[in-house]
Amino acid sequence: MTDALKRLSDEGVAIWLDDLSRKRITSGNLAELIDQSHVVGVTTNPSIFQKAISSGDGYEQQLTDLAARRVTVEEAIRMITTADVRDAADILRPVFDATDGQDGRVSIEVDPRLAHNTLATVAEAKQLAWLVDRPNTLIKIPATKAGLPAITETIGRGISVNVTLIFSLERYREVMDAYLAGLEKAKAAGLDLSKIHSVASFFVSRVDTEIDKRLDAVGSDEAKAAKGKSALANARLAYEAYEEVFAGSRWAALDKAHANKQRPLWASTGVKDPSLKDTLYVDDLVAPNTVNTMPEATLDAVADHGDITGNTVAGGYDQARADLDAIKKLGVSYDDVVQLLEDEGVDKFEAAWNDLLKSTEAELERLAPSEG
Repeated sequence: MTDALKRLSDEGVAIWLDDLSRKRITSGNLAELIDQSHVVGVTTNPSIFQKAISSGDGYEQQLTDLAARRVTVEEAIRMITTADVRDAADILRPVFDATDGQDGRVSIEVDPRLAHNTLATVAEAKQLAWLVDRPNTLIKIPATKAGLPAITETIGRGISVNVTLIFSLERYREVMDAYLAGLEKAKAAGLDLSKIHSVASFFVSRVDTEIDKRLDAVGSDEAKAAKGKSALANARLAYEAYEEVFAGSRWAALDKAHANKQRPLWASTGVKDPSLKDTLYVDDLVAPNTVNTMPEATLDAVADHGDITGNTVAGGYDQARADLDAIKKLGVSYDDVVQLLEDEGVDKFEAAWNDLLKSTEAELERLAPSEG
């Protein structure tokens, strides 16, 4: 069952699980996935926590204690989510030690309402790193314009970062630049660069979803033929940019100081279109020194029928450019699509966070001890 996952791992792709809940931790399921399915990391986001905590499974006692202390709903959520991340980090600690800090990582996101506030994002990143207090944590910072200087500042303080919500090639280059600037800052401060890690989460499936919708509206045979190609093209060109940046002179100086490359992470790898193969964004994005974070359904699909045939990114850059040029010629604006997706990504996480605030507040009120 896990041969395809082993082949994927052998090709240099770190398999991370895009999900976390207390039940997954306490049932032993996460440990089982690490042991049997080559999972070496975990990513979370506000939507994942909203789903997990709203299900109520495993959170009743902590919610009862928090209600008794009459904490604010924001504090309650942070206590709950950081507890899950801390426990997951402990389960993954042997992987972290075995890979010299590269994997065995658990990501936790800054409050999505701060996505356009640089100072607050940095303050939140510091607070989360302190609260979780595990060396194998990655603090997730969105790749908004305000997020870029926050990435530099956070990395410069020696805090490892997962940069999230990257959709465009231009923004991805800005993210890598922000990471290098952060390393240079950390180096100037005398920090050990070998201890600082980062991944850049480049979103995949949502690009096809939005572009294919626009191609359907065009309706021509050429438009139909262009469907299902844009997301892979975009991701492959992102990997080309990664190769360029981390072969440059600026990187060479940091490499001498034992810095770590910021790995590309393929996010949003669950296939939304039933006409496409359900392992598309795994099988066709195999490249060394990458991460693929998968929802469990995608992980199971790859284990069952994934087609891992070696590096499926190298050599595909010219075709990728041609595929993106084709949609432009059909009247679909790449720049418009990627900006929309970034805006929607921030909005979706903020909406999930607000839903989590409301449902948690209701639970705290329900469990609050009566006066007297």
